[in-house]
Amino acid sequence: MTAVLSQNPWGAFDFPRAISVRWPMDDSAHVQSIREGFRINWMNMRDALTGQVLWESGEWDCGLDELEAQVPREILSCRQVSRELNFSSVEVMTSLRLVQSVIFKGEPLEEWNFHFGFVIPNSTNTWQQTIEAAEEEEMLPAELLSGNVIIETTFLDGDCPIMTQRVRIWYV
Repeated sequence: MTAVLSQNPWGAFDFPRAISVRWPMDDSAHVQSIREGFRINWMNMRDALTGQVLWESGEWDCGLDELEAQVPREILSCRQVSRELNFSSVEVMTSLRLVQSVIFKGEPLEEWNFHFGFVIPNSTNTWQQTIEAAEEEEMLPAELLSGNVIIETTFLDGDCPIMTQRVRIWYV
């Protein structure tokens, strides 16, 4: 049987009804298997208008409570930033999404939600998102933000948390 896939308006693929996903009987074991088989390979951030890479990293130790990133302060002057995230998954996921919170001095500042959708088992994927900056008069200076901002990103399959990554940002 050959399945024809079509993309929906959000860029995710719609799978024909003939393709079924079977979950193991023990959901907690399946969730643990998803967690163990999910890995961030690399991430970069670009000026969305020029495509210039402003920051990139291939070091994602998910075992640490908090990572640190030195990001060029020029990123704060970009109207839009494009983030590319490359990840691998051993298990199938039906509704991969992420919730990203910006925490400033321990207080939530803003939150974004992004939806990827279906993840094929034993696959490596690149996910690109565009983030719009606040208006210039609403921006805090790099000197105040540097070291005081934590980006907390939680990956979920539907409503089931897979992993949370915290990155403290230093603007250089």
